[in-house]
Amino acid sequence: MPLNSPVSGAWSRRDFLAVAGLASLVPTYLARAAAASAGKYPIGLELYSVRGELAKDLPGTLKAVAKMGYQVVEFYAPYFEWTAEKAKNVRQQMDDLGLRCLSTHNHIEAFTPGPGLDHAVELSHILGVKYVVMASAPKEAAGVDGWKRLCEQLTTAADRLRPEGLRGGYHNHQPEWQRIDGDRRVMDIIAAHTPPDFALQLDVGTCVNAGADPVAWIKANPGRIRIVHLKDWAPGDAKAEKEYRVLFGEGVAPWKEIVAALESVGGVEFYLLEQEGSRFSEFETAERCLANWKRFRGELT
Repeated sequence: MPLNSPVSGAWSRRDFLAVAGLASLVPTYLARAAAASAGKYPIGLELYSVRGELAKDLPGTLKAVAKMGYQVVEFYAPYFEWTAEKAKNVRQQMDDLGLRCLSTHNHIEAFTPGPGLDHAVELSHILGVKYVVMASAPKEAAGVDGWKRLCEQLTTAADRLRPEGLRGGYHNHQPEWQRIDGDRRVMDIIAAHTPPDFALQLDVGTCVNAGADPVAWIKANPGRIRIVHLKDWAPGDAKAEKEYRVLFGEGVAPWKEIVAALESVGGVEFYLLEQEGSRFSEFETAERCLANWKRFRGELT
């Protein structure tokens, strides 16, 4: 029965205006809900995206990234050469800018027991890092046995990191989606032979490029996709600004389904935009990708 109507099926002017008013609030409610959900997950930048600027001026690059609105940064391999004093200086700069570094990309030495792993722990504590991620596998990781041996090393490192309040992780590229043992892919082997708290950092673009299904992968590994590289991809020629040169949201990755899976079962804690290059400068690329992400999340119109 209509609201406040004395006769079934009869709508008063008051009823109509009340319902119309509620309907007008729906878009606003949905936008606010989307923004609230987005606020739970910090958005960051893999600094490889601005590698040229970073090499020239680290403090200036951090300032620029913070001014754009990024909340998190991920340092990649060169950071590992820093001394403790250098790391402390960088941490102070980040604190002043309101930036956090929650993960780093590393080579095999950071996962090798002894000075390498010890240095990774030291730098992680100074920078405030939570996840020490292997950026890419060494050449020795070949064949099923080679990948299993790497997983043993990653597990040993994870055991060393855990008491320090740190977690290990692995970042995929295209080759890890190849089948090397019947129906099993390299990523299946890594997931099966590393601890449950070992993060499987999903690079969406390389996953899509390899023909794998990122949504199915997320659902198959609940709680382990804690960090995501928001890299897009489109079929075509890089010279025509396709492949990885498309900005976030311009490619073929099914972002709506990916994000829904990440936030319902994947266990995502924060997002990282990453760009290998585009038709724009490094800073403009990072800024445009962030704007696209915010529009996707309902934070911009």
